[in-house]
Amino acid sequence: MVCEKDLESISSLVSLADAFFSCRPEVKCDISGAYAFLQAQSVPSAEKEISRDDTNNETKEDTAATLQNIARKVASCKRCRLCGGRKNTVPGTGVPQPLVLVIGEGPGADEDASGEPFVGRAGQLLDKMLAAICLDRKTNCFIANIVKCRPPNNRDPMADEADACRSFLDAQISVLKPKLILTLGRIAVQNLLNTTTGINKLRGQFFEYKGIPLLPTYHPSALLRNEDLKRPAWEDLKLFRSCLEELTGLSFDPKKQNGNAKK
Repeated sequence: MVCEKDLESISSLVSLADAFFSCRPEVKCDISGAYAFLQAQSVPSAEKEISRDDTNNETKEDTAATLQNIARKVASCKRCRLCGGRKNTVPGTGVPQPLVLVIGEGPGADEDASGEPFVGRAGQLLDKMLAAICLDRKTNCFIANIVKCRPPNNRDPMADEADACRSFLDAQISVLKPKLILTLGRIAVQNLLNTTTGINKLRGQFFEYKGIPLLPTYHPSALLRNEDLKRPAWEDLKLFRSCLEELTGLSFDPKKQNGNAKK
């Protein structure tokens, strides 16, 4: 169990298918590079549920409590200028022991009002994207952002603002221990990988963050602005799905689900 005292130590370590996009014919993806990250990890039995219900309730309760502690620290945070204009902090939402951690850039107006990430139009599209590969924030995902407060007028987070929030995100990752990370858009992946390379060059290939395979793709907002990005985004999701299937030994194709996975 990670308690309140332990949290201080964690924080100090680091300062779709149809609804989303109809892809015909199927685009073949090369996933060989991603599996290098997975060789040292054990593959659970196919009978285990996608929601990770094989873990015991006490562990889930401990993890949930620690996540609540992090959220309380986020709520009282005044490390950067973003605290002055927020209505609510947006620490993140999802299950306490997810298979997948989804990371965006920061809250928008809807998220600032509700305190929940990805609840506007982009959030609705994200839910469809995840559903296309049998993922859901209520069963097997956790969704967070690089910054926990809304930047004014939805501008990009500044470097010092992202740095001020990094320890919260890294603490969440340490507690959540996701199998895979999916980043959305340029801001998220550039901050995590400390790079200035654009999203067009980064997407579609696996990287590593804190020992966890990470795949960048386009932000749902970009897909709403530019329909042409939906095809490459769907290719990214298929690549992500293939890696997740290799890791877990389960199917994440809705057409192949036989009731073994919670949807």
